[in-house]
Amino acid sequence: MATFPSPSSPSSATKTHRQYSFLVTTTKLPILKSDPIDALGARLGIPIPEMIFGDNLLSLTHVPSGWSLSFSAEPALDLVDKTGASMLKVAYASEWSATREKTSAGIKEVVKPFDWSYSTSYRGTETRGANGEALAKKKKAGEGKEGKEGKEEKAEKAEQIPLELLRRRDPILFADEVVLYESELDDNGISVLSVKVRVMEQRMLILCRFFMRLDNVVVRVRDTRVYADFGDEKVIREWTSREDKFENVKRNLYMSGLMPDAITVALRDSNQIANLLPVVEHEVESVSLKSA
Repeated sequence: MATFPSPSSPSSATKTHRQYSFLVTTTKLPILKSDPIDALGARLGIPIPEMIFGDNLLSLTHVPSGWSLSFSAEPALDLVDKTGASMLKVAYASEWSATREKTSAGIKEVVKPFDWSYSTSYRGTETRGANGEALAKKKKAGEGKEGKEGKEEKAEKAEQIPLELLRRRDPILFADEVVLYESELDDNGISVLSVKVRVMEQRMLILCRFFMRLDNVVVRVRDTRVYADFGDEKVIREWTSREDKFENVKRNLYMSGLMPDAITVALRDSNQIANLLPVVEHEVESVSLKSA
């Protein structure tokens, strides 16, 4: 059986890696106990997922400027809809309640004033640098229709995470994965938020992924990718939200040639599902941290 350090000694559960001007920190501790859960629930105003790792953390810090981006459970859960006003949730409510044995209980769960799927648009918690450095979208450039489109297209390409560099088989100097929270949605699927990092000699990548599968209703993947170039001291953050109906995802898995047993396994693996989902939202931001 795995053993965990006591929450009273998080330093024993913390790993750090310094690469040039950047410091990566991860902390992994056990699921919160009842008293911290009650306190967290009181602060957030919603019930807490069954598995909540409230002391876990992954952070990236640019040491010279003090700029940082961190990932933890509480601010992620604070972005969960607490009003029950989400039209997307209401649109799926009747379908979801029909999958439950006790229809009346299902309806009651759906309409209570918070998003029971724990869907979050969390992209990390940013701390500005000493000179105000912060992630921002690329400003539009150029005048005139043709010139403007050309310059904007070039700027957009310049802001993309360089996947060709990440595909290189460079030695991985540091890697870790941290789970922030997880819920089985009353045995009707899964909702999980986790973040992982890998550091190479000249660059690194963080992936914070929210994966939600509500059986017979919807599948959702929301990815925050954070790329850091150590030479340029530049950070790019890319947010991508994907979503589709459960039946469409299952059909696409079948069309890919998977057998029924393999489809069941694939539906539990966000890595096999993510690229099958259409993109519903995409945004890229960047910040340059190199001193003048």
